[in-house]
Amino acid sequence: MQFIPYLNFDGHCAEAMAFYAKLFGGQIMHQMRFSDMPPSEGMPPLPPEAQSRLMHAHLQVGSQAIMASDTMPAMPGASAETCGGGYVKPQGMWVSIGVNSAADGERIFKGLADGGQVAMPFSATFWSPGFGMVTDRFGTPWMVNVQTQPAA
Repeated sequence: MQFIPYLNFDGHCAEAMAFYAKLFGGQIMHQMRFSDMPPSEGMPPLPPEAQSRLMHAHLQVGSQAIMASDTMPAMPGASAETCGGGYVKPQGMWVSIGVNSAADGERIFKGLADGGQVAMPFSATFWSPGFGMVTDRFGTPWMVNVQTQPAA
């Protein structure tokens, strides 16, 4: 079993995924825009402001993945639950990254913090040589944690 975070953005998905690919040393395996969807009977026309938004993106980092998309722009009468209500900021969750060294943790944390908002600065804790919490400039909340080896 594998859990794959699926992130949503408000028109910045392509920029965010390119940034994450560079920061995490990953590769974007797939990107598709809403304008690439084939026509479907009964489907309302795509609003012009949705044409360039990403419908789906897949970033592979080693054996791990992050998937993402932009939301559709808010449409009159729609809600977030019906996929037409527009972007809603993430709530009640953090994407946790486990790294092997404090140096790598600090590098990743600083990258995520650039233009973002630090909730807990990256530093040593009682459980780890390095841990920090930050919401990046794209609105995604992250925890960066240096994983320690179990005692023998």
